[in-house]
Amino acid sequence: MNNVKAYSAASAKSPLAPTTIARRDPAEHDVQIEILFCGICHSDLHYARNEWSDVMPTIYPCVPGHEIIGRVTKVGYAVTKFKPGDLAAVGCLVDSDGTCPQCEAGLEQFCPNMVLTFGSQDKQLGGGTLGGYSDTIVVDEHFVLRVPSNLDLAAAAPLLCAGITTYSPLRHWGVTKGKKVGIVGLGGLGHMGVKFAHAFGAHTVVFTTSPSKKEDALRLGADEVVISRNADEMAKHVGSFDFILDAVSADHDINAYINLLRIDGNLTLVGAPDKPLSIPAFGLIFGRRSLSGSPIGGIAETQEMLDFCGEHNITADVEVIPIQKVNEAYERLLKSDVKYRFTIDMASLRSE
Repeated sequence: MNNVKAYSAASAKSPLAPTTIARRDPAEHDVQIEILFCGICHSDLHYARNEWSDVMPTIYPCVPGHEIIGRVTKVGYAVTKFKPGDLAAVGCLVDSDGTCPQCEAGLEQFCPNMVLTFGSQDKQLGGGTLGGYSDTIVVDEHFVLRVPSNLDLAAAAPLLCAGITTYSPLRHWGVTKGKKVGIVGLGGLGHMGVKFAHAFGAHTVVFTTSPSKKEDALRLGADEVVISRNADEMAKHVGSFDFILDAVSADHDINAYINLLRIDGNLTLVGAPDKPLSIPAFGLIFGRRSLSGSPIGGIAETQEMLDFCGEHNITADVEVIPIQKVNEAYERLLKSDVKYRFTIDMASLRSE
């Protein structure tokens, strides 16, 4: 067992603060990683402040972080995929049972016994699993991912959650050249959806309530930008979309977007509004449209996404911060005051 530096929250009302946590020694199939960068996901904030208490009560002290990029420092004797010095990444999952139908299908994100990078029960050390706001992490090699060497590592970190969360549904619903795709919301998730939809060759339309975001949406790869509060602009697109990715977490009129789908079109939710959405049945029935949701992807698909990003030089737009500013970043995140993700330079932790 090793003691390493980290930042943790002691309670729902406590700020994140320096601490020391225990990491297990690498077992035969384990990879030990020195963490170089860790993205900040809104899930980190929700978990640290126990805002998901109904479905995922926080285990304190908690160390958030599941967008991890680092360098391998040690491997177990049975590890074959990695060696010391390799770049490596860890996303939202660090284990699963490996035997259920979902795992056998490469869909570990649906495993009933999956172990999350933070917030699950730690089978070896007890307590909760502890995430990437730390000096190192030890993970079974099956859940460690290869990082294309051409990518900017700080900007690649959010690919481990924001990237796969948007890539997976776009792939699942067959977004390719010739398709018309809508992205609702231009934030941490939405900006990645625009980049992927554009790279897949789709005609990409961004929906936003903010006219000021039009220029940025076009820069990111959008072909068109629709101001969703403008009824005339919305009306021009009725019945024309093959697929719409809804990345908005605030309450909004989802039926307005369902009506934009063509026959057999799909709208997938990746944003999670606090309040239930009102969905009139006729919007779905007339047009045989479908509404679905999507979390992250499995390990194989996450690796596919990273390789795709390497081929197309896709990363997140990030603001890099030292870990000492993580609490300030959380407050700014609540105000959407970032374009479009924060990434922590973990060298700042080692300098304390």
